[in-house]
Amino acid sequence: MLGIIGAMDEEVAKIKEQMENVQMMQRASMEFFEGSLKGYPVVVVRSGIGKVNAAMCAQILADVYHVDAIINTGIAGSLNAQIDIGDIVLSTDALEHDMDAVTFGYPVGQIPRMDTLSFEADKNLRRLAKEACERVNPDITVFEGRVVSGDQFVSDKTKKDWLVDHFAGYCTEMEGAAIAHTAYLNRIPFLIIRAISDKADDSASVDYPTFEAKAIEHSVKLLLELCTLFPA
Repeated sequence: MLGIIGAMDEEVAKIKEQMENVQMMQRASMEFFEGSLKGYPVVVVRSGIGKVNAAMCAQILADVYHVDAIINTGIAGSLNAQIDIGDIVLSTDALEHDMDAVTFGYPVGQIPRMDTLSFEADKNLRRLAKEACERVNPDITVFEGRVVSGDQFVSDKTKKDWLVDHFAGYCTEMEGAAIAHTAYLNRIPFLIIRAISDKADDSASVDYPTFEAKAIEHSVKLLLELCTLFPA
């Protein structure tokens, strides 16, 4: 079974429209929709925004549904000049950019007493998602790179430059690394899929509303195709 997490209603509503044999369960003020997508068993849920909501959601998928893999879909701000609005980023790894324990000798971004700076995404999921995206979204480009997450909407160039300089991130958002962290601790394969809605700079507040709908459309098409590539 595949767990699919989105942060906002808009991100999961169109996925739920495509599901069959749906049953809903409520847990921790979240609605978990279990059913099938293109014939493959899935659980689709809106986590809410931010790292705590995202991590709690992923843990419920692990504990209650015993999912075999987790995909986090949504939108993000680009940190790479080559990545345009509308393009897709598939996570190679993810880290929490607002974690700072430098005083204790850890590099910025590393969680104290964790054995890794970042959490590596599943290579097979990445490969299948890239294949699916290129097939159904020929009008955009799919990139593979680091996703950086923090509890803030990045909308100024100074912060964007800092994220690029410190982490060489491809995009920034508010949930992915927390889901990656939870999946890592539970030994569950994961992938973060991000459609770019803005440039994470001074234009972000203008770009975001305009391109959100198109970004979500690309993500949904990718997910639907991806489910057809999993073994029955």
